[in-house]
Amino acid sequence: MQTLELSLASRAPRLDDRPLEKRVGLIILATDHTTEVDFQRMVASDRIGVYATRIPYANPVTPENLRAMQPSLTAGAALILPDEPLDVVMYSCTSASVVIGDDAVEAAVKAAKPEAAVVTPTAAAVRGLKAFGARRISVLTPYTLETSRPMADYFLTLGFDIARFTCLGLSDDREMARISPDEIVAFAREATAPDCDALFISCTAVRAAGVAAEIEAAIGKPVITSNLATAWACLRLCGDAAPRPELGRLMTRAYPGR
Repeated sequence: MQTLELSLASRAPRLDDRPLEKRVGLIILATDHTTEVDFQRMVASDRIGVYATRIPYANPVTPENLRAMQPSLTAGAALILPDEPLDVVMYSCTSASVVIGDDAVEAAVKAAKPEAAVVTPTAAAVRGLKAFGARRISVLTPYTLETSRPMADYFLTLGFDIARFTCLGLSDDREMARISPDEIVAFAREATAPDCDALFISCTAVRAAGVAAEIEAAIGKPVITSNLATAWACLRLCGDAAPRPELGRLMTRAYPGR
């Protein structure tokens, strides 16, 4: 066997402050098939890194099971690049953000990552609707009536008028992720009231962001989806204001404040 002498370089390598300029952390459900794929397509770049952690979740999708995730949020956030700052942390569950509450999600995340801006699908969707001046909305969810009711109340409490609210009646988020894009477009057309200002398609599991522009062409109105709204929010909070109309009208808009 050859005897090899190893040598140490004459100097230590120069280190950049960060591998990438901006960091987006994702807290996603253990069962999530969709968020990472959407964020790699819409957010990740040679300037913005996307880093995910998964937290426990058990189907069916009920208010009780959604609320049960709250104790895992701080520990989940802490696992994303431990002891390093993040620019944004996004909690990727729309219905849980309703039952836990946007403010409670933000507090739980900031307990681990105090420097990060916190994004929830619900708060991002509201900002998206505000970006279009939408007040009268249609809503499409994949959930059961029981799980959809708190979401309807969420929008009503914030002053929106709901023209039509359609539920697909599913209780397993893995099945929600298997709704075909063609079916999403078809149900979106049916769910859109003629007199609404915009359509919101809920659920981070549903692959609606990929067909948002197609739906807009079909209904002639702005479309906000959970993952489109959170991707838009994360991009804008990272200073990326480039319009990307191919992803939908929302990606041409500025990010409004609260």
